[in-house]
Amino acid sequence: MTLKTIDLSVIIPAYNEAERIGATLQRINQYLWSGSLTYEIVVVLDGPTDNTREVIGELSKKICHLKVIDRSVNRGKGYTVRQGMLAACGRIRLFCDADNSTDIAHYEKMKPLFDAGHDVVIASRNSKDVPNAEQTVPQAWHKRAIGHFGNVVVQLLAVPGIWDTQCGFKAFRAEASETIFSQATIDGWGFDIEILALARALDYKVGIIPARWINDTRSHVRSIDYLKVLGDTIRVRKNFLVRKYNLTRYKIADMDRTLGADRLPQ
Repeated sequence: MTLKTIDLSVIIPAYNEAERIGATLQRINQYLWSGSLTYEIVVVLDGPTDNTREVIGELSKKICHLKVIDRSVNRGKGYTVRQGMLAACGRIRLFCDADNSTDIAHYEKMKPLFDAGHDVVIASRNSKDVPNAEQTVPQAWHKRAIGHFGNVVVQLLAVPGIWDTQCGFKAFRAEASETIFSQATIDGWGFDIEILALARALDYKVGIIPARWINDTRSHVRSIDYLKVLGDTIRVRKNFLVRKYNLTRYKIADMDRTLGADRLPQ
């Protein structure tokens, strides 16, 4: 089945986000509603145990472009984002965090890069990637220290040349999204590294915009998760060495099923 194609899909993974996701969804819808783009907002529930479902249920009565994918079991951010990206209909598919740490208005900076021919555009909080990147409310010092060490490892093993792989604001053309996410394997926090490594290996043109990022102290990312990301990085490196990925690009018109939710991995 072929679904109607729209300009932009915004995918938001949500675990226990009852306190934060309401304001984020209203902000995104307000921003997009005032523009000229056709759009959808896709929330993918990752087995929440709080009242996130109830909050979103109420908002769905007010936000007509809101779609919900409800997964009853917690599988991790990588798995959840993957479900949303492959179920989306947008020509451009953007995933962002439920806490709105990188505001949706950053998409304005992405559009010129897509117009110039980029296939993937990401936001970075690191000025080594792009001038004017900043963390207006920084993470705790120990998270920054672990993150800096992790960046070095990621540079060596998987994604040389990108210093902030983990900022949760990344957009993809439909073809790039389908090609990359249909074969991604990392279910946890390290999924960003895998999708960027695949984008590079597939020779997609990757652009970077500066993020003005605000840390939320209620983040679900724990210190131990940084170590898990390093493990995921090693796994990605191994996957490339054993040629696990299919590094052949294909066009939307050549897909067996075009942009359909039945393409979701099980």
